[in-house]
Amino acid sequence: MPPVIHPTAIVSPLTQIGKNVRIGPFCVIGANVEIGDDCVLHSHVVIEGHTRIGRANEFFPFAAIGGKTQDLKYLGEPTYLEIGDHNVFRENTTVHRGTHASLPTRIGSHNLLLCYAHVAHDCQLANHIILSNSVGLAGHSIVEDHAILSGMAGVHQFCRIGAHAIVGGCAKITQDVPPFMIADGNPASLRGVNFVGLQRRGFPEDDIKSLKTAYKKLFLKKEANLANSLSSLKATHDADTPQVTRLIHFIESSERGVTR
Repeated sequence: MPPVIHPTAIVSPLTQIGKNVRIGPFCVIGANVEIGDDCVLHSHVVIEGHTRIGRANEFFPFAAIGGKTQDLKYLGEPTYLEIGDHNVFRENTTVHRGTHASLPTRIGSHNLLLCYAHVAHDCQLANHIILSNSVGLAGHSIVEDHAILSGMAGVHQFCRIGAHAIVGGCAKITQDVPPFMIADGNPASLRGVNFVGLQRRGFPEDDIKSLKTAYKKLFLKKEANLANSLSSLKATHDADTPQVTRLIHFIESSERGVTR
């Protein structure tokens, strides 16, 4: 089916619109926007800049997508935003383009961004992520698969949120949050393994136990040196447990340090 565009919407004739797209009242769509098949823009949605959107995404009123970066280093060149498939952007969400042409802001697929969530310039979001109401991701943040950030959590620039991690409400994230963990507080600290989330996603009990053992070795001894604890874990953990291997690699690759 051809797109259905409300007569009050302002859509550039240069916009590329896929099949079966619905654009509601008072939406504004810029010239360099590409919208994939089956997307829905309910009303008052603004999409601008060089923004490429996949299929079956849903945008609720007053979502502002593809706005100019707020980074003062921006020099005015064309920059980009790439969005995958089957994402939901609730009311008043904001997503900004990258600062430099070489690095687009990217959002994967099957993500849910609740009201007032903000994704800043150069952020990289994977898949099946939930950003709850008023979550703020500062520039260059990275969020891995199946992470959940609870309401009003704030993430500092260049921080990473690991896969299957959960961040508590109003948490202040200033260092990387390891995968499979719970982080909460201001400033945030680790509160344990995300048992409930891992069980709901079908992780085997043996793998969850291995993560619990790794958590104890790495984080429960407050006076322990993390590098020494990591070396000890690498020497003893079962290499057939991919979750523990992923946890080790995440810590080893951290540039900001990890939340303890």
